[in-house]
Amino acid sequence: MLAVFDKCVAKSPEALQIPESGTSVCALKDGFLGQQFSCVHPNSMTINLGSSGLLAYSSQNQNPLLPRLFAAVDDIFCLFEGHIENIPHLKQQYGLSKTANEVIIIIEAYRTLRDRGPYPPQQIVRDLHGKFAFVLYDSSAKTTFLAADPDGSVPFFWGTDSEGNLVLSDDADIVKQGCGKSFAPFPKGCFFTTSGGLRSYEHPQNELKPVPRVDSSGEVCGATFKVDSKAKKEATGMPRVGSAANWSQNY
Repeated sequence: MLAVFDKCVAKSPEALQIPESGTSVCALKDGFLGQQFSCVHPNSMTINLGSSGLLAYSSQNQNPLLPRLFAAVDDIFCLFEGHIENIPHLKQQYGLSKTANEVIIIIEAYRTLRDRGPYPPQQIVRDLHGKFAFVLYDSSAKTTFLAADPDGSVPFFWGTDSEGNLVLSDDADIVKQGCGKSFAPFPKGCFFTTSGGLRSYEHPQNELKPVPRVDSSGEVCGATFKVDSKAKKEATGMPRVGSAANWSQNY
């Protein structure tokens, strides 16, 4: 799976970007990275999000224990990889049919939070028991929501291209092509939103501090993020509004 978001839609952490990162390019220019993904995955599907970016999905060469899924509902697009163990409970919680799968659950959980959620966004991810990584984009509000499980069970990488756009994929080589050395594994047990940036859903009240990531040749490549037990974060979250309200005005 691949997602590239314009920096106006998803502003990546500054620590992720390494100055003079070598082969970094503009991943969105002429659909460059989407074309690279299509070359590696000939039967892949690409969704053009206009000025906001692009999504790409392929079901080929996937781990049968960590399948990839894609769905679009009411202008909400979601890429999901992995599996959730407590699906029956989540279906009941969100009033979904028996045929609903993981990606539909993520979309409905997001819609519930966006329109009328009585709890903070980190609760959505904490409620997911299993191995997973997902990328969600709401085109009506131009917002993103992404997360990975606490153990980093699913390969999931992110980086920053030469223009500051955010790149995400389960394929490290694809991210390297777009971001050079400005990339790293997505932080375990964390989630990212357009409004709140990167946060830990296991320790949502604590700040995350960047730690330079050094590769096997001794060069700095992006950064990992660790929970700072001494620094508390100011409370933020997705705004809770009525379903008829224009949620995008809050971003």
